[in-house]
Amino acid sequence: MSFLLLPYKQIHSTNGENSTVDLSFTKNFSPVLAESTEAINIAEEGTALYDSLRLKKVGLTKEAFDFAWKGYNTLIQKNYISRKGILTICDFSQSSRRKRMYLVDIENCKLLLQTYVAHGRNSGKEYAKNFSNKPESLQSSLGFFVTRSTYYGGHGLALTIDGVESGINDKAERRKIVIHGSQYVGANYLRFSRFMGRSFGCPAVPARQTKTIINTIKNGTCFFIYHPSKKYKETSTILNG
Repeated sequence: MSFLLLPYKQIHSTNGENSTVDLSFTKNFSPVLAESTEAINIAEEGTALYDSLRLKKVGLTKEAFDFAWKGYNTLIQKNYISRKGILTICDFSQSSRRKRMYLVDIENCKLLLQTYVAHGRNSGKEYAKNFSNKPESLQSSLGFFVTRSTYYGGHGLALTIDGVESGINDKAERRKIVIHGSQYVGANYLRFSRFMGRSFGCPAVPARQTKTIINTIKNGTCFFIYHPSKKYKETSTILNG
């Protein structure tokens, strides 16, 4: 599935009839109007994708997806992303007991995988509530990351990620925040615990799915960790840029 920015928009009149307005002239008439038209189209494409994948039904909030979609397109425009078409969203507004990580194949309009993901030990218990960019905080960082290369460490196969939001997650490398698998993440762990195990700040995933997840999203894809935090909404340059 591919998306095109269309120079037309359906509008609804007060009498309930639909009409089509040609907005293509705005690209030559005003840079501001052209940018506004492009933003409208991007937002509409995102809504269409969200609805087509029935993401509401599987638990992903519309706000989480809208933020992820906006950031994904912004990072493409800024040439941060080298592998387009894959978008990973971790919805930390949800309980850690739920499958709150979503791997979306944008090009083919598919939800590739929905699974569990851990938050940091000091971010909260069942629900993540506190977030930090500070080393040794043992908290998760919010915002947008770009996936990088793989390596083998103490948790086996792992994936490095770069935080691209200054003051929010840009110390990810220094904090050694990576994507890795763990036995404390997954359905089996919930048989003995009221909530999912927690990490030192890494978005840890089920050990059995580590290879599949990492090989799907490695080498330059967009990775987003969401929470309806007022501070994040107000300070993210990617969301507000």
